[in-house]
Amino acid sequence: MTFFQGFPAPDFPTRPRTPKPVRPEWSGARADELPAVVHLGQFLYRSPTRILAVRSAHVYSTGCLIDVSWLLRRGDETDQEWAMLHATFFGSRHVPIGASKGTELLFGVQFPDGSKASTGSIPSPYKPDDPTYRPDPPVLYLQNQGGGGGGDDLGGSGTLWLWPLPPARDLRLVAQWTDMGMPESSITLDGTRLRDAAANAQKYWPEDTQG
Repeated sequence: MTFFQGFPAPDFPTRPRTPKPVRPEWSGARADELPAVVHLGQFLYRSPTRILAVRSAHVYSTGCLIDVSWLLRRGDETDQEWAMLHATFFGSRHVPIGASKGTELLFGVQFPDGSKASTGSIPSPYKPDDPTYRPDPPVLYLQNQGGGGGGDDLGGSGTLWLWPLPPARDLRLVAQWTDMGMPESSITLDGTRLRDAAANAQKYWPEDTQG
């Protein structure tokens, strides 16, 4: 017998299972699904020094995550002008904070029936203090994935959560970043293609009827 074998095994207290909180479907992608991926590959804005690109969509049964990225490169800005852009880029964190001035990075969506949403109108995607809260659709918010750069280039990326699944018609995706010299611009996405892709989303545990 070794030294440590002579000690009694500790009694661990019983830990009953606690109910898993149910996240509202409008507040984000399902955690128990493998989404279908749809290639989009469009420029929301493109100039000699500014890019806003839409790369792909991860489509779930309840909505979709749209991958977006942005890149800025120095043009004819003076050292002072570029330094100010650099400071604004990293100071804004690329997401709306409180009441929007309308000059930060904004995305919007418009459905065929005229209903629309903006990332500047929903400061928090989840309200645990009010589980009954349900916003009017559509909902669109930006999840920033960070950015970086230095010298003559600045870039970043994020995902847009769109709820609910769009109708089987064209929808309009809009962007604007006045602080970075990107005026309002838009593209058309095929809502039918996105909606049809939702049929290929796979639940991790098909037998699980919860959620």
